[in-house]
Amino acid sequence: MNEKLLRVGTIYLPVRHLEEAALWYVAKLGAKINYQDKEKAILELADQSFFLVKAKEEASANFYAANGTECFSLTFEVDGLEELKILHKDLKQKAVQVGDIEDRGHAGRNFVFADLDGNKFDVWSELSPTFKQRMKE
Repeated sequence: MNEKLLRVGTIYLPVRHLEEAALWYVAKLGAKINYQDKEKAILELADQSFFLVKAKEEASANFYAANGTECFSLTFEVDGLEELKILHKDLKQKAVQVGDIEDRGHAGRNFVFADLDGNKFDVWSELSPTFKQRMKE
């Protein structure tokens, strides 16, 4: 297949209090702030650009599945179960809202965490094969 879309370059996240949110991402997740003004902050995190955008109080990156469950729209990957457990423990120690490590019936394990604004993120213990190959090269 001849792919036209090569990678995800930027992810936009709504936040209520921009300065506080940007500092949270730096302190809790190790992000780097590349630019910030009154309306947005551009962060470097997990080899991606994340735009934190000052948004209305009710805004969220989450959505609801047909069964009514609130869902995340983004999964981060780590390299193996041990790395997942280390990150899970680290986020808990940093007082991040973190769910339990789960077995969802597929390869690897996952857990969900949320930022200050309730934006949910998934973490999976398996790196994609394509990314693993790029790391070797």
